[in-house]
Amino acid sequence: MLIRNTQLDRFINFKAYKVVLYILVMCFTFNVAFAKSAPDSFADLAEKLSPSVVNISTTTIIKERSQQMPSFPPGSPFEEFFKQYEKPNQKNRKAQSLGSGFIIDKTGYVITNNHVIENAEKIMVILYDDKSFEATVVGRDPKTDVALLKIDPKKTILSEVKFSDSDKLRVGDWVMAIGNPFGFGGSVTAGIVSARGRNLSGSYDDYIQTDASINKGNSGGPLFDMNGNVVGINTAIFSQSGGSVGIGFAISSNLAKQVTDQLKAYGRTKRGWLGVLIQEISKEIADSLEMKSAKGALVSSATEGGPAFKAGVKTGDVIIKFNDIVIDNMKELPKVVAGTPVGKSVPLVIWRNGKTITLNVVLGELELAEKDNLILSNDNVDDKKSKSFDKLGFVGEELNAENKKKYNIKDIKTGLLISDVKPDSTADKAGLKSGMVIVRVGQIEVQSLKIMDEAIQNAVKQKRKAILLLVKIEKGTRFVALELN
Repeated sequence: MLIRNTQLDRFINFKAYKVVLYILVMCFTFNVAFAKSAPDSFADLAEKLSPSVVNISTTTIIKERSQQMPSFPPGSPFEEFFKQYEKPNQKNRKAQSLGSGFIIDKTGYVITNNHVIENAEKIMVILYDDKSFEATVVGRDPKTDVALLKIDPKKTILSEVKFSDSDKLRVGDWVMAIGNPFGFGGSVTAGIVSARGRNLSGSYDDYIQTDASINKGNSGGPLFDMNGNVVGINTAIFSQSGGSVGIGFAISSNLAKQVTDQLKAYGRTKRGWLGVLIQEISKEIADSLEMKSAKGALVSSATEGGPAFKAGVKTGDVIIKFNDIVIDNMKELPKVVAGTPVGKSVPLVIWRNGKTITLNVVLGELELAEKDNLILSNDNVDDKKSKSFDKLGFVGEELNAENKKKYNIKDIKTGLLISDVKPDSTADKAGLKSGMVIVRVGQIEVQSLKIMDEAIQNAVKQKRKAILLLVKIEKGTRFVALELN
């Protein structure tokens, strides 16, 4: 006969209940830690941060254009005739504009966008309590659209804010914007981080995309995280109507801090300079260089005498690491180089001839770099020779004095001139045009038609999918990968 032990059953049930309860508590804690809910209100945060946000009013002198009259030789009778139609004593007019900014130091340093204060004759900073101060420009950087101003607060106590690490932002995080849209100062909007690392047009762009409403007049204002720190400078919107449609862009705080620190210290930026022209790596280029993936920045030329040139970087190298930072694509390199101190020696890992090489490069200063270093031309070349490369779809000529003059080629000693391109050919689809010059094929300098012909034959024998050419274009050089049919 089976006899139940009720006390034992109760003990087991109690222990099971405790285990289930413990699991539920842990799940709740885990969800709270990793799935933050929307804040009940932004009121406390807005009240605390609003005094640090300023309105910026600028006055710009607009010079009226006088009516343009035709010019005549001195003493011409027509000169006196047309003078009667000129408008004498035309006056200049003043234009007013509004923007936003924020205080980063109680001594009176204010950050805004460069486009807010550009060409301004007078800049006024208006505080939350309507006190106003005339500002001077400490420095500005058109490349990143950041400007640093200074006011004398006298006895006024300013409310400052601090930058946060924008790299810690996650897509979906809550953010809050405060600014002066359409002249309505102290306006607060909220939203989330929609995307990170957006590039709009510049080499150094690092924008945070947000759906927090940003309108005309918000430019230069801060984008805050939920801890009350600045994660971005509200700068631009994407809109077909001119108003907010939920796509706004803010300069990341890490980039803004880097720029403002330099403006504060030097009155201008001092960016690191490597001295290379680079381009993106396509799958075809990666295949031709025997790379496993299309990552890195391909060097299309290195400035003679520049930091990279001195370190041993060559045309055709692929920069895959800079200062221990992996370069996944071309756009990443200018930003990390610019953010590295001038004069610092850093390791540079490159891909060359199927293997990695590490070089040490001492960075120069971008703002002081001399970029034009032309190679002297050489007109002592043999008479014209040409050949049709049907597999690629172009006709090539060895350079000589005649075709150099025809196409105004002045800075190349040797190469293969493209004199004709067959429509719809591989060369045509890749963008090659008459007048361009093939400088190198693979890692070999093209000094004759024979070299080009042998390179194509070898690529076909090795069953390569594409052949890599370094082509001289109107401005600089560019790598082009042509598929082998």
